[in-house]
Amino acid sequence: MKIHQGSLMAHFFIGLLSMAGLLGCKEKSVPVAEFKDYDIVIYGGTAAAITAAVEAKNSGKSVVVVSPDTHLGGLTSGGLGFTDTGDKSVIGGLAREFYHRLWLHYNSDEAWQWQLKAEYGNTGQGTPAMDGENRTMWIFEPHVAEKVFEDLVKEHQIPVDRNEWLDRVNGVKMVGGKISAITTLSGKTYQAKMFLDATYEGDLTAAAGVQFHVGREAANVYDEAWNGVQTGVLHHNHWFWSDISPYILPGDPTSGLLPRVSDGNPGEKHSGDDKIQAYCFRTCMTDHEPNRVPFPKPEAYDPMQYELLGRVFDTGRDDWFQKFDAIPNHKTDTNNHGPFSSDNLGMNYDYPEATYERRKEIIKEHEQYQKGLLWFVANDPRVPENIRTEMSKWGLAKDEFTDNGNWPHQIYVREARRMIGSYVMTENELLKKRPTPNPIGMGSYTMDSHNVQRYIKEDGFVQNEGDIGVDTNGPYTIAYGSIIPKKEECENLLVPVSVSSSHIAFGSIRMEPVFMILGQSAAAAAVLAIDNNTSVQDVDYNMLKSVLIAEGQILE
Repeated sequence: MKIHQGSLMAHFFIGLLSMAGLLGCKEKSVPVAEFKDYDIVIYGGTAAAITAAVEAKNSGKSVVVVSPDTHLGGLTSGGLGFTDTGDKSVIGGLAREFYHRLWLHYNSDEAWQWQLKAEYGNTGQGTPAMDGENRTMWIFEPHVAEKVFEDLVKEHQIPVDRNEWLDRVNGVKMVGGKISAITTLSGKTYQAKMFLDATYEGDLTAAAGVQFHVGREAANVYDEAWNGVQTGVLHHNHWFWSDISPYILPGDPTSGLLPRVSDGNPGEKHSGDDKIQAYCFRTCMTDHEPNRVPFPKPEAYDPMQYELLGRVFDTGRDDWFQKFDAIPNHKTDTNNHGPFSSDNLGMNYDYPEATYERRKEIIKEHEQYQKGLLWFVANDPRVPENIRTEMSKWGLAKDEFTDNGNWPHQIYVREARRMIGSYVMTENELLKKRPTPNPIGMGSYTMDSHNVQRYIKEDGFVQNEGDIGVDTNGPYTIAYGSIIPKKEECENLLVPVSVSSSHIAFGSIRMEPVFMILGQSAAAAAVLAIDNNTSVQDVDYNMLKSVLIAEGQILE
């Protein structure tokens, strides 16, 4: 089991390598000092960050969102419009308010620029997208989600400092077991009574010296059945159905490996490793010609990168279009599907702890890979004509991500650091094998991990490993202890995204509605800690429970 102590010393190497900026962020040689003081500082621009900020402001506290991102909402506004909800009845509070606001938007004819509302399936009886009875909308366009987050910030007069990146080496000041202030690379310092880390990466958590884990724990660490390496487990359809050679000359190991295949040992089943599930971009595509932009051909396009997919097509496999999930206005939330798709296996292992500059390189590589993949399927004669012809009808949506070449501004960080906090959520809580103490919200989605690695089996053929989906057999509760560190590590930090959980449990908890739920609950706890002059670990749970229920959170 790989455990990290996120101390400044442990991350000293980051300072030696970091060039400070990601996506255009650059460290100034002489930062201009600026000092601000708040009750609560929220680091991150995710959906969890915004719901937390709204809860803090509604509770009468001064709050600021310090966001490394320019666009608010993380994956929710970054292409993941086909929401992974599970049981919608356990989504309450501000999360449900978000989906209600989407319903209000799509309930007007003006929202349907490229498609009739009735054509999308809204018959007034409720569909998987529009739930008229409960006045919620669960499937939506990226720019609409972003507008809802911007509206929430504006209506509640929440200050948001964008493009502000935590100085991960020297930017966290600890006094008496608490964070007293954080400083960004631009030189701005934020002092507060309470801090929330609402990033996918858990950067503030690590910089504050809080323990975290990267990778998959062995199954025996938390007495789980589904953690660790999953060789031989074939869930979903994201594996090679046929025997396909991974070598440049099929069947000839001396010819060399095809790109994106590992020659390493995948590990013993149920053993732990430091690998993480694959990332991708959730692309917003359309086949509606007035709004379609043809797939761009990336620089240094290399069709050999996709030869393995060509061999998949050679077997007659034709489920390429399976996850072109329809969202309003003739668009899609297109996700990974099949053995070789948008998931970029094995190319993100160092992302969680990488410098900002290295993360930028990883994100760019993923973008180049995925753009090349789309171009390959739509244009390359290596692809069967029927698939190529159909794919050429698709393109990027012209009215989405307009400041980024119609490409999503947020990569899907399915998993990065996970805090090892006061309580660790495992599959045992999700499967109701043991009770969850002090619940602050609920989840219900399948315990879902995408593939982690692509390897060569003993018979010489290629296979994927890591994809798994285990039903939780109904909703489950999430412990308050999973969003707070151990008291001896930090007394005023809450972590609603990089939560304390095992790899397999995080596979369900990581859904965007759950992050919104946990963001609101974290802020409510922070308010109580301030009002009662106590640590987050000593918040009276009964008081917190009463507040959460009053705010519409669903705890059972």
